[in-house]
Amino acid sequence: MSEKRAEHHAEPLDLSRWEGLDPATIAIVAGRGPEEAGLPINVPPVLTSVYKTGPGILYGRAGNPIWSAFEETVGALEGGTCLAFSAGMAAVSAVLNGLPKGAKVVYSADSYTGTRQQLERLADKGVLSPVAIDVTDAEATVAACEGAELLWLESPTNPMLSIPDIARLASAAHDHGATVVVDNTFATPLLQRPFELGADIVIHSASKFISGHSDLIMGLAVTRDEGWYDELLRQRTLGGAIPGPLETYLALRGLRTLPVRLEKAQANAIELARRLQEHPAIEKVIYPGLPSHPDHEIATRQMRGPGAMLCFVVVGGGDAADAACERVEVITHATSLGGIDTSMERRSRWEGENAPEGLIRMSVGCEAIEDLWTDLTKALS
Repeated sequence: MSEKRAEHHAEPLDLSRWEGLDPATIAIVAGRGPEEAGLPINVPPVLTSVYKTGPGILYGRAGNPIWSAFEETVGALEGGTCLAFSAGMAAVSAVLNGLPKGAKVVYSADSYTGTRQQLERLADKGVLSPVAIDVTDAEATVAACEGAELLWLESPTNPMLSIPDIARLASAAHDHGATVVVDNTFATPLLQRPFELGADIVIHSASKFISGHSDLIMGLAVTRDEGWYDELLRQRTLGGAIPGPLETYLALRGLRTLPVRLEKAQANAIELARRLQEHPAIEKVIYPGLPSHPDHEIATRQMRGPGAMLCFVVVGGGDAADAACERVEVITHATSLGGIDTSMERRSRWEGENAPEGLIRMSVGCEAIEDLWTDLTKALS
C-alpha cells in the first residue's frame, strides 16, 4: 500500500472475495466490517473529527469507518474502488477538476443539467473545451473523440432515457487515448456494469436509487485505475467534499434494500409504461423496456433490466403536463428521483433543460400498481 493510501486509510478493493455472488447478495453482505465475535453486524456511524495519533486514520477529512463500509459495498457491486463524496455534483466536479487545463471533453447533449452547467462554466473560464454530442449517434461520437481527454456518458440519459452503446463508444474513445466516464445513476450496478463494457470511471448520485429514501445528498466515484483513484482522493481531501457519517450510514442502510426496491419499482414501471401507451392523453411513452424505444436493442444487450425511470409526453403540451403534475395525490410532484416513493415532474420547467414542453419524467417507486394507475389516470383526465 502506498504512503498516500496509508495516510488516507484507503486501499484498492479486493474483488476476489465477491466472485460468484449475485449483486443482490453483495448489496447485503459486503461492507460489514471486521469479522470478529462481539462486534455489531452493521458498521456504526463514527461521529468524530479527530483520531488518536497512531496507525490508521489521521484526521476526520481523511477517512471514517462508515465511509469504508459504504465504499466497499458500492465498489464490490460495481467492480472497482469507490470514493464517497458530499454530493453527486462533487463527484462530477472531482473528475472534471482532475483533467489538464484545456482538455477536450466529449459529453452527451442529453446529460443531467448540473453536469452540463458545470461543463459550460468551466468552458467559460477557459479551463476545459467541452463538445456536446448525441451519444446515440455512435459514428458522430467516435469522430468527436479525436483529440479528446474524456468521454462522458450517461446510460440511460437524463431525462430522455437514451441508451448509448457503451462498449462500442468506450473502445473507440480508448483508441483516441480518452478516459471514459459513465454516470450509472439511473441503471444502478444491479442493472448495468459499466466497467465490463469498458468504462474507466463510474459516477453515481447516491441521493437517488442507491440510498433510495429521498433523505440525503451524496455522490460516488468508482474506478479501477490507480492514477484516477489517487487523483479523485486528492480532489476529495483537498476540496473537502466529504460525506457526513450519518448520511453515509443512511445511504448504506438504504443500499441494503436496493435489490428488492428496484425489482418492485421496475415491475411497476414496466406496467405503467405499457398502460400509458394506450392512454388517449399520452402522445408518446419513452421507456427502454418498450420495443418502440429507439435504443431498445442496446438496452436489452447491455442492461439486466430497463429500470424504474420512464418519460411520457402529454397531449396539450406544457400546460397539460403541469396540470397533471399538480393533480396527483399518491404520486409526489417533485424533482429528483430514485426514492421508494413515485415522483414526477415536467422537466422543461427548468431553465436549460433539453426536453419537450409536455414531457413528464417519472421515477417509479414501490407503491401498489393499481393505486399508482388510479392516481395517474385521474390526474390525466
